[in-house]
Amino acid sequence: MLTRKQRELLQFIQDRLAETGVSPSFDEMKDALGLKSKSGVHRLITGLEERGFIRRLPHRARALEVMRLAEDQVGGRAAPAAAPAPSPAADSRRGFTPSVIQGDFTPSIPGAMVAQTGQTVQLPLYGKIAAGTPIEALRDHSNSVDVPAGMLGRGEHYALSVEGDSMIDAGIHEGDTVLIERCDNAENGTIVVALVDNNEVTLKRLRRKGDSIALEPANPNHKTRIFGPDRVKIQGRLIGLMRQY
Repeated sequence: MLTRKQRELLQFIQDRLAETGVSPSFDEMKDALGLKSKSGVHRLITGLEERGFIRRLPHRARALEVMRLAEDQVGGRAAPAAAPAPSPAADSRRGFTPSVIQGDFTPSIPGAMVAQTGQTVQLPLYGKIAAGTPIEALRDHSNSVDVPAGMLGRGEHYALSVEGDSMIDAGIHEGDTVLIERCDNAENGTIVVALVDNNEVTLKRLRRKGDSIALEPANPNHKTRIFGPDRVKIQGRLIGLMRQY
């Protein structure tokens, strides 16, 4: 699920917190990973945050908390208790807060079939998320994807293939498989599957201001689009991502 650089950064932050109780600076992270600029560190941190591996503690400089390690890192050092966790209200204001729950929840996931009880489930893979195609039209139960059961909570889920680079700075690349929890509403700042004008589906970050809804990309080469509230319908929120190499 993580790139090599993301894994290296995650381990570096974990090691520094264990040693000093203070997360490293962006300059220290840049030097440790051999990156040319701090913008690369920003992208890596955003990707780790979106996947639920780390979180930023509000109102504190240089405050990062390791929530979990990659699967083959779990046998290493335990995550430090460096700082008090923010409240659930603060989590919801930040938007994307993936629920990582260990256990077998497959009986409660409508439309999902058990691949290996307690280990993986099969989610319907609806195809590529592309402009001009409503999610309902993408339904194709002949395709599915195996997903670790611990990545899913209760509710209905489906998977989509990503096409394009509009969310690349959030760590979402073309060819990735995104895991979506079906819902019709989402908190500000959440990455959602949005249906625009009943015929265009897009994966963007949701921003609300007054009566307007903005669909915000994570790529400076793409523009934020603003709509009236009756033009946008939420069809799910991002809870996870899988990538093949």
